[in-house]
Amino acid sequence: MAAPNATTEAPAGESKFPPFQSQYYPSQFVWLALSFVLLYVLMSKLALPRIDSILAARSKRIADDIAAAQRLKERSDAANAAYEKALADARARAQGIANETRERQAAAAEETNKRLEAELHARLANAEKSIAATRAAAMGNVGAIAAETASAIVERLIGKAPAAHEVAAALRDGGKAQG
Repeated sequence: MAAPNATTEAPAGESKFPPFQSQYYPSQFVWLALSFVLLYVLMSKLALPRIDSILAARSKRIADDIAAAQRLKERSDAANAAYEKALADARARAQGIANETRERQAAAAEETNKRLEAELHARLANAEKSIAATRAAAMGNVGAIAAETASAIVERLIGKAPAAHEVAAALRDGGKAQG
């Protein structure tokens, strides 16, 4: 093992660390100034232009991206407006078609109602004519039946059939008296 103070303590004549000694200050300031100027020139001529070009390129890319985003937003807005317009037009066309169909169906229903009403009126007129004809035929038969019945009653009462013209005259006189 070595002596404990051999490497850790300064020799007897030197007491300070050399850079902290005042006799070395002027050379240190010269080297400091020289290093500063050299680093300043290197930074201003090489590093800073590269950094500036990188920042400029990045700024240009950001501006281009923002412009592209704005163009795409405008396109999107235009497409959205076109979509909304097409949707509104489609709704208007659908409403028009629905109204037209509704009107056609109403007209067809009205026409059908008129046609059926006309058919019913024609059937009713035919039925009234038929009833009137049947009534007239029945009334015609009533006279003949009344004549036959009156002739049969008179024949039963007196035993002899009356003449047809006498029965018809009696029925006419009896119909006038009731009417």
